[in-house]
Amino acid sequence: MSSPDLRSLEPKALWNCFADLNAVPRPSKREERVVGFVLGFAARHGLSAQLDSAGNVILKKPASADRQGRPTVIMQAHLDMVHKAGDGVKFNFDRQGIDMWVDGDWVRARGTTLGADNGLGAAAILAVLAAQDLSHPPIEALFTLDEEQGMGGALGLQPGLLTGKTMLNLDSEEDDTFTIGCAGGIDTLGSFEYTEVAHDSASPLAAIKISGLRGGHSGLQIHEGRANAIKLMARLLTACGEDVVALSTMRGGSARNAIPAQCVAQVVVLDEARFDEYFQREAAGIRDEFHLIEPGMSIVSTPVEVDGGEVGIMGAEHQKSLVLAMQAVVNGVYRMSPVVPGLVEASSNFSTIALGSGKAEWSSLQRSSVESSKLDVARAFRAPFELIGAQVRSGDPYPGWSPSATSPILDKMKKLYRELFSHEVKVGACHAGLECGVISLAYPGLDIISFGPNIHEAHSEKECASISSTQKFWKLLTATLAEL
Repeated sequence: MSSPDLRSLEPKALWNCFADLNAVPRPSKREERVVGFVLGFAARHGLSAQLDSAGNVILKKPASADRQGRPTVIMQAHLDMVHKAGDGVKFNFDRQGIDMWVDGDWVRARGTTLGADNGLGAAAILAVLAAQDLSHPPIEALFTLDEEQGMGGALGLQPGLLTGKTMLNLDSEEDDTFTIGCAGGIDTLGSFEYTEVAHDSASPLAAIKISGLRGGHSGLQIHEGRANAIKLMARLLTACGEDVVALSTMRGGSARNAIPAQCVAQVVVLDEARFDEYFQREAAGIRDEFHLIEPGMSIVSTPVEVDGGEVGIMGAEHQKSLVLAMQAVVNGVYRMSPVVPGLVEASSNFSTIALGSGKAEWSSLQRSSVESSKLDVARAFRAPFELIGAQVRSGDPYPGWSPSATSPILDKMKKLYRELFSHEVKVGACHAGLECGVISLAYPGLDIISFGPNIHEAHSEKECASISSTQKFWKLLTATLAEL
């Protein structure tokens, strides 16, 4: 579902492809419907299509008449998106298409992530493939799967199917910057089993809720000091103490690569007077610290009605161990790059937690542009949990993308950018994870560049894409193809 105004935006070919794509649910690891959509698109436009052994989609289009004999270029984007709804928003991502609307120069979604990451890149490729009036070399369009949950598609990419030596990755989010390097990442996952203790529900039960945080992309926004709702919950529980509140359940975070914007814990209040004092004091301190960067922050405690019986809680010693470990783990910027001024080298994000019925499970993502520091920050996150006897494991790591000292596509596009827009483009690396380095494992020697339109607040329900910037991006993309 989308605003009628969206389909009339220029370039119409791109925005209509985006609207069609966003009508299809496309969560990570469940991309069957969007793969079917792309294959149907290929059939309608007479394009060659195949799936590789990992399920990635490859479409091929011959060169336009004026670019016959030119080397093939690879255009690449990922099909999955982060599915996240805002506080209190009821949305069935498995059945509903993204509800988009036009807000001045911005396209937004009503209450959910927009999917511009990386839907605009994928839509741009589809628009190029469908166009009959563009000048372009032979094109191999690579649509990868499962980027947002660990780059599974890129890690499983089948060698030998692509022939191009130049790749345009359309997964960047600043229109005045060419990205030529990025961080690698590794997931650190944990679980902690405990014996649930029955507690008389005659004691007051309260829900502590932290909400209204900005959240956002755990790579691109990690340096901004945004609050992490899970870490704040650990801080509140530590301040109250296990002799004041007994933890029953906890839920926080929505995705491995998003800064958690909400966390809710149900607790049995063992000492009402002290709870009110300790909770209010700590909450006031948190609000004061974050009032500039988190103006929408809400920290509240509300009574919960229980219909008799008993409430399951953690034992005091288990609660103390787990909560202290949660407070101790590294979160946020771990190290700034000594090589690239202003670039985060290594970071950690405490992503999700689910606790109740005798088991706590959590996820986190560590990133770094340096392999050794990626492993170091992952060990730093593991350490407090291992000290309390939790089970901790690592997910599949993915490599970073090292900038190349010599890049013909970079040189060509820098010159073209200057001619089109009358100023110099920025060139740099980013702390987010791009698939470029992973794809290079299957196809060594690729000359790669990443670029895209302005997209703000990716991985959050505030995600939005600039219309004028998308027009600029399309102008640059089509001009580049005409030169290759």
